[in-house]
Amino acid sequence: MTRKRCAVVGATGIAGQQFLVALDGHPWFEVTRLAASERSAGKTYADAIRDEKSGARRWWCVEPPPARMLDLSVENGEGLDLDGIDVVFSAVESDAARVLQPRYAKTTAVLSTASAFRYEDDVPIMVPGVNHGHAALIDRQRKLRGWSGFVVPLPNCTTMGLVVTLKPLLDRFGIERVIMTSMQGVSGAGRSPGVMALDIFDNVIPYIPGEEEKVARETGKILGLMGADGVAPTTFPVSATCTRAAVTEGHTEAVTVSLGRRATPRDVEAAFREFDGGLSGLPSAPRRLITVHDDPFRPQPRLDRDADGGMTTSVGRVREDDALDHGIKYVLVSHNTKMGAAKGAVLTAEYLLTTGYIK
Repeated sequence: MTRKRCAVVGATGIAGQQFLVALDGHPWFEVTRLAASERSAGKTYADAIRDEKSGARRWWCVEPPPARMLDLSVENGEGLDLDGIDVVFSAVESDAARVLQPRYAKTTAVLSTASAFRYEDDVPIMVPGVNHGHAALIDRQRKLRGWSGFVVPLPNCTTMGLVVTLKPLLDRFGIERVIMTSMQGVSGAGRSPGVMALDIFDNVIPYIPGEEEKVARETGKILGLMGADGVAPTTFPVSATCTRAAVTEGHTEAVTVSLGRRATPRDVEAAFREFDGGLSGLPSAPRRLITVHDDPFRPQPRLDRDADGGMTTSVGRVREDDALDHGIKYVLVSHNTKMGAAKGAVLTAEYLLTTGYIK
């Protein structure tokens, strides 16, 4: 397979840097263009991520910056030349995405981490292994908007681990309601504005603006049924409480589910273990979408967020909950900046390439 040529927009920010790491040495995709704000345009990538006053390198991933990308010239995202580009990976904020992504999508496939288009009727919120059938919305999107490309966003990173674990339960047992409390890593807040060190140290922040509403709305759409007129959202309610904890990366969620019929914890664990999502053969896919732990002290973000390259959702403490009809509760850990962001978008692009949506 000839590698597809890619542009990363928002390449100097933390999400853009995560894309560069996820795409470094990728067998199917090659980064050939970088774009960012006007401030970085015209510089090499190495200079664009260097603070002019202190000389410090503004690089926030654990992995080092890919050496071959340091010499690439950074273009202005406003006037990005897409000639010869097959895929755009967009890591810009929602306000910028609302303006830039339709321009790119006129000709080119756009995979995005922004929320700008998640709630449009003709836009699928794609989750690898969970709702591949929703890719059919791309055909509708192209027809309605007159694009030859498309925009496909990932969900909010908090939604990611939740829907990955709910999908096998919905398919096997049905779901009546969901209650979730998250303890989210600070990396989900970005660099600025975000959570200041003195806010989060020795603390839990009990409120993340807009997060709970996103989780409820996106879960309903992602797990909804695809029909002739688009996606019909699920009808079961999702109640979320989202908090920020003093953890660098990895979102921990305590989930309680009222199932459609009775199931034992062993039944639920079997459903988790047997869920493969149809991702076999994709370069970024984990060995298993859900990893089940029998140690009652797992999962933990420090121990489990990087399992399977940060692409598996780790689950433990599966047990009955007598407060709800057919109640089951469990704890999950999902890597918010890998499966929940750039690497999850790359995995989605891999699936869309194998199904012909990316040419």
